[in-house]
Amino acid sequence: MKIIESVDLKHEGAALRGYLALPPGKGPHRAVLVMHNAHGLGEQVRHSARRLAEAGYVALAGDMIGGARVSSSPKETGDAVGPLFADPHLLRRRVTVWFEWLKGRPEVDPARMAAIGYCFGGQCVLELARSGADVRLVVSYHGLLKTSLPAHPGDIKAHLVVYTGARDPYVPPEDVTAFQDEMLAAGAHWQITIFGQAFHAFTDPDARNTGLPGLAYDPLADKLSWTGTEILLGALL
Repeated sequence: MKIIESVDLKHEGAALRGYLALPPGKGPHRAVLVMHNAHGLGEQVRHSARRLAEAGYVALAGDMIGGARVSSSPKETGDAVGPLFADPHLLRRRVTVWFEWLKGRPEVDPARMAAIGYCFGGQCVLELARSGADVRLVVSYHGLLKTSLPAHPGDIKAHLVVYTGARDPYVPPEDVTAFQDEMLAAGAHWQITIFGQAFHAFTDPDARNTGLPGLAYDPLADKLSWTGTEILLGALL
């Protein structure tokens, strides 16, 4: 496995810095875009990129807020992602820029691509799918399901998979129901797994250190969702 520590990309005034991990061999390889939570491009997505590269995928952890920085407080987090929450079109354009950059890499087979994301990153990859991107698989871990730009029939090309927690205060049952209704109306291929005792950020061992309520690591939900993703990647890519 080869790590390229930084990938610099400018987008609409933001100096973004991603993290690329390459498997051995020339390829073309299957590829996975990995999107970070609202705190920024931290160790969780870097670790996921390395795991994927070790399994034979080109993996790119994309940076949505700039400089690959990681927020140190709830206020800093809010300031960093606030413009993206306020402008869903900007959010879509930015995640799409990362997807297209990865798609254009010479090591990548553009017909065998996936995108996964954590929390805010889960929202990002769902918006990528809603935009009609040519991606085979999209996986959201405890991501926000609300959207102001719902998919229309035929928009979604990806197989969509959502892992969420029944005790997640940021993804209440009504959001789950609305997402299901949206996917049915759009004619998408989709599935939802709800972990009955899981809170928000259940894949993050440092979840309780953020200072935000309703977050907790759940090692079993983490393991099950990752194992499910490995199976999906193998089946669909």
